[in-house]
This record gives sequence, structure tokens and C-alpha cells, in this order.
Amino acid sequence: MTSTLVADAMTAPMLTLDAETPVDEAAQGMLEAGIKSLVVVGEGCRPEGIFTSTDALRVAADGRPTDEATVGEYMTTTVETVSPDDPLSTVARRMVEADVSHLPVTDADGNGVGILTTTDLAEALSAAEAPTGST
Repeated sequence: MTSTLVADAMTAPMLTLDAETPVDEAAQGMLEAGIKSLVVVGEGCRPEGIFTSTDALRVAADGRPTDEATVGEYMTTTVETVSPDDPLSTVARRMVEADVSHLPVTDADGNGVGILTTTDLAEALSAAEAPTGST
């Protein structure tokens, strides 16, 4: 995994939405896609936030109607991003240290091109550890 890059493991394209999207629509989209996060983008597909399944639970815990609450009210706005050319091992260490499960991947212009999740990391590690030949 030492020579593996983020581009080799990331999920692309990433699912995106607008901050004004109602939480019920976002939750339904995550459920249908079988994912746990959506990237909230602004102009030029630049990540402005990330909305996770944990954020959806916060809406329920607050007792807010999910068709009235917006993603922008509950998303994480301090969004760390990575480059597709970053070494996967470095990014994996960073994710563990920061306790982050989802990182948007951006190009040189800051536009979202994918997402790297802990599931992607586990799949990359599994592929790296798989036997190369059969006997």
C-alpha cells in the first residue's frame, strides 16, 4: 500500500448535493446508494461541507422534521480534502489521527473529483494483502 495513491482507492464520482437540500432527501439518497456520506458542494463543485449518517441521526435526536431541516444546518463545515496524487498510506494515517471517516478528493483547482472513505481504505488494504497467484 506504500506506493498506492488516493486515486487508486477513492470512490468516483462522489455523490454531491446542495446545502439547501432537505435532510429527508439526503438520507434517502444515502440509503439508495448504500453510502454513509454526501459531499455538499458550492460553486464549481468545491466541497463546502460533508453530511454523514451521523449528522442525520443528530436531526432525529433534535426532534426536527427531516423534511424541514436542511443539510446545511447539520453538515460538518470544516472539510479537509486530499489530492488524488497523495500517497494512500499518508492519508490513511491522517484519517486515523484526525478521527475522520470521509475525505473529499479535490483536483488542483479545488473541485471535487471523488471521496475517500474508511471502506475504500479497507478494500485497498485487502487487495494489497491478497495472494498474487494460486497454487
